[in-house]
Amino acid sequence: MALPFPSGAHLPPVALTIAGSDSGGGAGIQADLKTFCALGVYGASVLTALTAQNTVGVQGVHTVPPEFIAQQFDSVCTDLPVAAAKVGMLATSEVIGVVARKIRQHRLERLVVDPVMVAKSGDRLLAPEAREALVRQLLPLAEVLTPNAEEARDLLGGKSIQGLDDMKEAARALHRLGPRHVLVKGGHLTRGAADILFDGEEITVLEGRRVDTPHTHGTGCTLSSAIAAGLARGQPVREAVRAAKEYIQGAIENALALGKGRGPLNHMYRSCQKVTA
Repeated sequence: MALPFPSGAHLPPVALTIAGSDSGGGAGIQADLKTFCALGVYGASVLTALTAQNTVGVQGVHTVPPEFIAQQFDSVCTDLPVAAAKVGMLATSEVIGVVARKIRQHRLERLVVDPVMVAKSGDRLLAPEAREALVRQLLPLAEVLTPNAEEARDLLGGKSIQGLDDMKEAARALHRLGPRHVLVKGGHLTRGAADILFDGEEITVLEGRRVDTPHTHGTGCTLSSAIAAGLARGQPVREAVRAAKEYIQGAIENALALGKGRGPLNHMYRSCQKVTA
């Protein structure tokens, strides 16, 4: 099997994931780093939380102290040429504050924000009182914001999102909060698993293929890190989003029936044969 990174002078671009750890390996920084590798990007990480987690649910969360999160940022960004970054699980308003400060300090402009609030299992990953800090401090820094319909509803204060028209309205409303692009993920809401991309002027409907599988653990993490990988490689936002959607389509179609709950995506489906449990 060929190595994902060629040897010699042509080094891969660097992408940074700022997120929590999933001990089961299906979501969080584990999914992000697998995605970066699969898409030819060198991955670095800043851990914001540790979770005791598997395909069934989240059994425990340990938040990393904010001062150590800041130290990780400085270690990575003063040494590696970070071309793009993604933000995932942040857990508390204190963590959001230090992450926003360090993103500004290190001028991480090609930033994808995945507003992780609730795990697929229904376990809450963001403290309720931290929503306002997320909206106020982090959304204005985002090149791309990637909420699913439930996350978009929570960010907008609880307005129900039922279909494509509601998704378009939500994308426009979220754009007014500061991100330069908004990708509202439709998932189960639309027949074609459509997503809505809004750049402040134009709405683009991105159709997909619905896959009848329960094994979707880590979908949001994987999509946002795939977009960050495209941005790190110099792709324009629209191209990076389209390529990420194509990648995740295949990762879901080749998902792994591992564990007793929602199995993970197959992040390496393009470079190896499908593994079956």
